Amino acid sequence: MSGEEIWPPIEEESNTSMPPFGNSSGYNSRTGIYHSLVKLETKHEIPTKPDLNTASLVLSQFPTGELADARIAFIDLSTNHSITYGEIHRSAYSLATALFHGLEIRKGDVVFLLSPNSILYSTICLAVLSIGAILTTANPLNTKSEIAKQVHDSGAKLAISAPDELHKLVPTGVPTILTSSSSDGKFLSVEELIEGCYGSQELPHVPVEQSDTAAILYSSGTTGVSKGVVLTHANLITIMKLLCWSADVSAAQHDVFLAFIPMFHIYGLMFFGLGLLCVGVTTVLMQKYDFQSMLVAIEKYKVNNIPAVPPVIHALVKHASKNRCDMSSLRRVGSGAAPLSKEMSQEFRKMFPSVELRSGYGLTESCGGATFFGSDKDAEAHPEACGKLIPTFCAKVIDIETGKPLPPHKEGELWLKSATIMKEYLGNVEATTATIDSDGWLKTGDLCYIDENGIVYIVERIKELIKHNGYQVAPAELESVLLSHPLIVDAAVIPVEDEETGQIPMAYVVRAAGSELSEDQVIQFVAGQVAPYKKVRKVGFIDSIPRSAAGKILRKDLVAQSKYQLVSKL
Repeated sequence: MSGEEIWPPIEEESNTSMPPFGNSSGYNSRTGIYHSLVKLETKHEIPTKPDLNTASLVLSQFPTGELADARIAFIDLSTNHSITYGEIHRSAYSLATALFHGLEIRKGDVVFLLSPNSILYSTICLAVLSIGAILTTANPLNTKSEIAKQVHDSGAKLAISAPDELHKLVPTGVPTILTSSSSDGKFLSVEELIEGCYGSQELPHVPVEQSDTAAILYSSGTTGVSKGVVLTHANLITIMKLLCWSADVSAAQHDVFLAFIPMFHIYGLMFFGLGLLCVGVTTVLMQKYDFQSMLVAIEKYKVNNIPAVPPVIHALVKHASKNRCDMSSLRRVGSGAAPLSKEMSQEFRKMFPSVELRSGYGLTESCGGATFFGSDKDAEAHPEACGKLIPTFCAKVIDIETGKPLPPHKEGELWLKSATIMKEYLGNVEATTATIDSDGWLKTGDLCYIDENGIVYIVERIKELIKHNGYQVAPAELESVLLSHPLIVDAAVIPVEDEETGQIPMAYVVRAAGSELSEDQVIQFVAGQVAPYKKVRKVGFIDSIPRSAAGKILRKDLVAQSKYQLVSKL
């Protein structure tokens, strides 16, 4: 995709006998395409200048003059330390200079970032992107083996790690610096580089095109195996401008946001790590989510806006009334990363009638964006929906059996097209071809329908991923771990609905003859090899795993069996 395109061209069919798309739904019956009906104002138009990089765009939106050092960008909830927009601007330049001159990081080199949320996270991202290097972020909860896989797959030349996570990177052999100074002083740190002598050197102009790769973020995608999602500067620049647009319709200039969404995730990185910096708001950072700390932050810093996930909304509904906390400042809560049920949405509105609740939908492969409720009136009227297509987006609803596009109110797979759609899966032509068709349409793997007003409803996931607390858990990965156990002959992993976390992974296991392997032993075996959010939470023992003639696991049969067993117990 070239940097000159505002969005990829939409194919049109020659049949002109049918009416064009309706004013309310955006559906074109000639092409089967749903169009976003929102036109961007001039100030939010997507830049077409080809030699523009993400860091340059973000930094150009910063306050200037005295206001730059007066306006706080981030506050660390645990330490109360803060950083202004002016400090981020200077620190990003100093770090970029140090990376270029001191560590010889060049355009196209991959920098691996392993850290929880911190007030330095955005500085690191901006420094890496400004010199044309490629950013790849990782979950601090990941194990050594998971970290090693990503370091190897991404081809990282340098790693930047929080001190507590350093032990996971040492075995990889990748050169590593720390985010903050260590007590033994053995490792160089970002803080030292920012404060060092390199800041006085001039940073040479590095020609970066919008078509160049900016980031590689890891997602289980639509086929269940962890893959590197390659995002270009054009992808990120587009989503930055769309976030500015969404802030215009859902936030005030002096709003205070709360960030517990991890910045390594597409949701947190695009929203807090980069996007909100274009708006000039203040964000209170939490290193990790904790319900009580969240309530303290809302009251202490008069938080107005919380981009959240369904489990957090569930916790607010279930526990907030039991806690004495002033939440009168709260005006808006967003929901993303996983579906929010109609019932939970309605309960939230009953408990917090003055707080707007707006759901959205997106994928790592679409830079985290696709649909959004620009109006709280629409959001309240359609509690089970996830909004309308945001500007620059088009969609198709494809019949799973026939492959034909469907009109409003018909269920099919959601396909998306926009300038935010990823370039490819890193080094995986087969997965890329299976996910993006020859015309640039992203096949989301989600079953949906779009109504006569252009509102999108996600019905269920066609793909087999499990959504636990907003994280994606691939059954295939857990099955691989299970099958490595000497006493497990066969295994399958399925999602089980859970009120608090959305879904939990449940394993069905075929034990070796004569084995007395227990549920707890299986759970502990898996827990020792994967991140906490991927842990198997329930185990069922079975004589054989149901499979098709082609050998594919019949997960629906197992899901039905798990539901039957649950009902029987009741």
